[in-house]
Amino acid sequence: MASVKQCRAAVDRLVAALGDVDPQLRARHVPKRTVACRVTDLGVTFVGRLDEDGVHDVEQSPEDDPEVDVRLTLDSDQLLALAEGRDEFLPAWIRGRVQVSASMRDLLRLRTLFGL
Repeated sequence: MASVKQCRAAVDRLVAALGDVDPQLRARHVPKRTVACRVTDLGVTFVGRLDEDGVHDVEQSPEDDPEVDVRLTLDSDQLLALAEGRDEFLPAWIRGRVQVSASMRDLLRLRTLFGL
């Protein structure tokens, strides 16, 4: 199990990777949404804003279940594996190691961005 500090660093790496996506692709496929990453084994949630410029204002939420548009749920080891490139999002999602909660419209718009 990773620490909260390690998970925050992993979230920051994933945010940076999203920032490296082609700006035109992001502009076409990224809706303005609030997003949360719930780390189940640590009981922490990181929340931020997603828009055509990437993810911004990521903070650890004081709420257990903040109201957001898109929610990713995973354990700390899976978060680190994604951030370090030891696993990819789609296979982790198919295996059930990452859960995604979002509207169908958001899933369809974000699939190109995440390779779904």
